[in-house]
Amino acid sequence: MKVLMICASPRKKSNTLMVLERCARAIEKRGVETEMVSLRKMNIESCRACLSCAKEHRCKIDDGLNEIIEKIKESEGFIVASPVYFGTARGDIMSALQRIGMVSRVSDNFLSWKVGGPIAVARRGGHTATIQEMLMFYFINDMIVPGSTYWNMVFGWAPGEVEDDTEGMETVERFGENVAELIKRIHD
Repeated sequence: MKVLMICASPRKKSNTLMVLERCARAIEKRGVETEMVSLRKMNIESCRACLSCAKEHRCKIDDGLNEIIEKIKESEGFIVASPVYFGTARGDIMSALQRIGMVSRVSDNFLSWKVGGPIAVARRGGHTATIQEMLMFYFINDMIVPGSTYWNMVFGWAPGEVEDDTEGMETVERFGENVAELIKRIHD
């Protein structure tokens, strides 16, 4: 059993990556493997609505997203984390999610019953809008989103500052635990 995690931060050692790593440790402690993928060096394009994916069961755009789609197909869980720079999720993660969803919907609905959810990391605000924006992907694709002790959002701006948000990090850890436990219960 595995959870694929996407980090949408363009920074090498980002707060978003630190938060995902904490979530991954919580998942792995519960006996579920994780794999981290970064969009940092990728140039993810928006969906063109060409519908080639309906015939090919993969996206026509060759920018590396098809490789991520294959990893998602092989996973029981899927978590995305985005930094918030201007009040919402980064454009590249939303483009990726839209294309992943399109490929799933026009082929075999491989996202259905996968467990996961979004995480937002920001200095001040925009967390809630970002979580809501990314949640739409999960809900429209028949996925299962477990809760936590609060929303999956962590405050931090300067490198490493997310470690100061104790409640945020504990929330993400609990979310990770819940993702792992739910995957295990579904697949036992």
